[in-house]
Amino acid sequence: MIDPNRPNPLRDPQDRRLPRIAGPCVLVIFGVTGDLSRKKLMPAVYDLANRGLLPPGFALVGFARRDWENEDFAQIVHDSVKEHARTPFREEVWRQLLEGIRFVPGDLNSDASFEQLKRTILELDEARGTGGNHAFYLSIPPGLFDEVVGQLRRHGLAEQRAGQWNRVVIEKPFGHDLSSAQELNRIVSSVFPSQSVFRIDHYLGKETVQNMLALRFANQLFEPVWNRNYIDHVQITMAEDIGIEGRAGYYDGIGAARDVIQNHLLQLLALTAMEEPTSFDARQLRTEKQKVLAAARPPADIDAHTARGRYDGGWSGGVKVRGYAEEDGVPPESITETFAALRVDIDNRRWAGVPFYLRAGKRLARRVTEVALSFRKAPHLPFTNSDTESLGTNALVMRIQPDEGITLRFGAKVPSTQMEIREVNMDFAYGGAFTESSPEAYERLILDVLLGDPPLFPQHEEVELSWQILDPVLDHWAERGDQPEKYHPGSWGPQSAYDMLARDGFAWRRP
Repeated sequence: MIDPNRPNPLRDPQDRRLPRIAGPCVLVIFGVTGDLSRKKLMPAVYDLANRGLLPPGFALVGFARRDWENEDFAQIVHDSVKEHARTPFREEVWRQLLEGIRFVPGDLNSDASFEQLKRTILELDEARGTGGNHAFYLSIPPGLFDEVVGQLRRHGLAEQRAGQWNRVVIEKPFGHDLSSAQELNRIVSSVFPSQSVFRIDHYLGKETVQNMLALRFANQLFEPVWNRNYIDHVQITMAEDIGIEGRAGYYDGIGAARDVIQNHLLQLLALTAMEEPTSFDARQLRTEKQKVLAAARPPADIDAHTARGRYDGGWSGGVKVRGYAEEDGVPPESITETFAALRVDIDNRRWAGVPFYLRAGKRLARRVTEVALSFRKAPHLPFTNSDTESLGTNALVMRIQPDEGITLRFGAKVPSTQMEIREVNMDFAYGGAFTESSPEAYERLILDVLLGDPPLFPQHEEVELSWQILDPVLDHWAERGDQPEKYHPGSWGPQSAYDMLARDGFAWRRP
């Protein structure tokens, strides 16, 4: 007889012969008709199944206010997978998934709808052998979380039973300031224990973000210079070449700082600046990230060391585009920014005096996310000024997307009889170095939710510390109440962003 408490050797995290496979479970997606679900979540589920990482005992339930039958929902999933899946479509994989696909129509405030959801889940537990294990993905606005988690509690769908689990997945934004983030945490933690709450930051699921930890801690080469003695400043950039793409209802009133800097960029800052953890256990990783965020502070002079802008109308990529104020759904009185930049300082022994510059924006010159560490100049150069006029500063650039890899920039002699030093790059590209393809971020994160593996998910302490850094800046901007500075589409942001670094003797690098 097989001992049910004996661990499955195929799921041993130390065994690299086979990938870890999720156990039997039901994934319930609230807000399943939205863009996130259609373009990311459902294709990610299919890709996981196609890679053999979902068990036969898996079921997908959609919940939304649509008068659909199961067959209608299955067709929506099918079309989304065909259009957006990363792996090739295979009929046998689709047929296996199709057997576990269900749809529950209803309102979030309807007891009858949640009773139907409960019956559907219990039927799947019996028919598909999902074992009472359920993950609830809240792909809905944060204002609706209270209603949904309350309904899950009232209908017994959040109970933690021995040998079974119920987990909840929350999409950012995690509130709009510190007090709202604390209230959101109170709502969710009143129903689900902290180990059952997964806050999705899809940037942390990217392979190149995780490689930042490998680069630092698996190599002796970088750690000795990863500090204030050798680095004079750090730039973290997330640029998009598109506008708001018809999402004014979501974006207006949130803006670039809340949408990107509070979560994505401050998490990248924490991973860049953290000390080495004793292990990659979730608790150890979170502890080190929290130390960094607790030591980080906003600029003392907010006017001098922040910038905010809004893209204007004009030409971008050979196409005439509208300015943010002319986008559909943007109110005339809006003061929402589409570009934000700020300086963050970290008051600890490793980073004291090293400014971290964060910038994010839409309608910029190109789509790119990167972390660039700029090194101090050599203390003595046995060269004339003309020898080194083409030499910039040494830099280590970690490219998160889209051209994933690492660039090391240094000076080299130009072949000639004269002594001339010029900047050159040494590049590592994921696509050229590995035959294995990187999983899409949502694939990794959804699988980690189903496995109950928490290292890539920020805890509420990290969220609240991030808001403590950003809130003084947002409050200052709100008090001023002026319109963001306009910038040309296809540029790298407003002039105030350039002035911000120039005051400190630096300049933004051009990715």
